[in-house]
Amino acid sequence: MNESRLGAPGATQRPVAIWLLVCCFMVAVMVLLGGLTRLTHSGLSMVEWEPIRGIIPPLTDADWHLFFEKYKQSPEYKLVNAGMTLAGFKGIFWLEYIHRVWGRLIGLVFFIPFLWLALSGRIGKALIPRLIGLFALGAAQGGMGWIMVASGLVDNPAVSHYRLTAHLGLAFLIHGWMFWMALGILADLAESPRRLPEGGRAMARSWLHLLLILVVVTLLFGGLVAGLRAGLVFNTWPLMDGQLIPKGLFATGIHELFEDHMTVQFTHRTLAEITVVVALGGWWLCWRRLGASTPAVIHWVAAMAVSQVILGIGTLVMAVPVWLASAHQMGAMALLTLCLWAMHDLTRRG
Repeated sequence: MNESRLGAPGATQRPVAIWLLVCCFMVAVMVLLGGLTRLTHSGLSMVEWEPIRGIIPPLTDADWHLFFEKYKQSPEYKLVNAGMTLAGFKGIFWLEYIHRVWGRLIGLVFFIPFLWLALSGRIGKALIPRLIGLFALGAAQGGMGWIMVASGLVDNPAVSHYRLTAHLGLAFLIHGWMFWMALGILADLAESPRRLPEGGRAMARSWLHLLLILVVVTLLFGGLVAGLRAGLVFNTWPLMDGQLIPKGLFATGIHELFEDHMTVQFTHRTLAEITVVVALGGWWLCWRRLGASTPAVIHWVAAMAVSQVILGIGTLVMAVPVWLASAHQMGAMALLTLCLWAMHDLTRRG
């Protein structure tokens, strides 16, 4: 069933769409905060997960010393930050604290308006199960976040790159699902767009499906790169270790695709290069087939794909500065969002 027919009829749908878009924005901010937490090595500063009581930060000197003493028992303090002062601890604590509290705030901003909109009849009955599923996925994301952090509190002061990638992928899934539903609801409130020739529209949709798959796989490998800190090695482009295809790929087996620093980075950057070629090639074909009737969002997709590759290359050759790495991560969010927008727009033009 098309999401554009799942909302309540008439203008009562508008608050539902606005609410979902606000939640999408909050998830995007959550991804940004998560990236900053990782890049500043703040993510292991809170060694306990207390979904309710954890909302209250340290308020007194005694509270701060208690939190700091707990952190001192962690592998990160013992192996990386031994001798850190309380002031230094506060510096890494606040970003992780804000990251966690922002996640809880997303849950409240989603759940409370959901109850009000559902009880007031603004949400169609067919949409309610999907929204409940979305809320459950958000709750699972919170649990996944702690499972990720816990992996860095045992022996090695680094979280599992598999768990980090799963945590990142869930965030993109939640954002994309909410955005798609919001687009479907807004479609009921807008005039029908101009139809496109079926041949050109079918070609454009096939291209966007392929592009979306490439974007998702590339960003998941980006999560593996981040988790392994593989962006801190081989900081040149287009050559890698002095070669286009470096020696030693898969030296010990296929598992290196997910675990070896060089192989993971090579895979991520190669996927990114393929993605931008597919993005520009598809955009050119759309322009050839559809001409001036090419939807504007298709141009935006191509422009964002190029921008994202430039951000990625800059992040690599500058050895992952925090500001640029954060921009690169948000570029992935923007590209995914634009791909979904373009796919939805083409669906309506049939």
